[in-house]
Amino acid sequence: MSNQSLFSRRRPVLPPVLPRGEVLGSYSTYADAQGAVDALAKADFPVKELSIVGNDLKSVERVTGKLTYGRVALAGAGSGAWLGIFFGILFFLFSPTGSSLPFVFAALIMGAGFGMLLGIASYAINRRRRDFTSTMQVIATNYQVIVDAELVHRARNLLSGSPSAPEVPEATTPPV
Repeated sequence: MSNQSLFSRRRPVLPPVLPRGEVLGSYSTYADAQGAVDALAKADFPVKELSIVGNDLKSVERVTGKLTYGRVALAGAGSGAWLGIFFGILFFLFSPTGSSLPFVFAALIMGAGFGMLLGIASYAINRRRRDFTSTMQVIATNYQVIVDAELVHRARNLLSGSPSAPEVPEATTPPV
């Protein structure tokens, strides 16, 4: 997940490629992987070189309740009421006289009524196909923190709690 500020500069969208580098650590939950990245960020590690990769994705649907005519009617009335309020306020704002405030209330009532009727009709048609409510999530079974190969030792030292060793330039080999 990304928690960027509204005021941050927009970065270009990265292409859909797996990150390259070495596995710094493997974690069973996303919160643990995020905690490792947070610890590195607090130690002034260049976190732009890190990636969190979720592996073995699973689709999980959690059943939250049973659908009944009452629940469907209430949900339909609620969504219809919001739509009614929206149109009532638009009518109020653009009416030539300021005395159309009762129309907002009337639009709310009519929207709730129509929403309830449409919700009940839709449920009656689809009743035996899906009589429950649920939420859907995609979850990974494990998460790996990937780091650039040149920085893996420094990152491991920081995560283990030992001070970062002074960086010694490694000999580079010419590309093949």
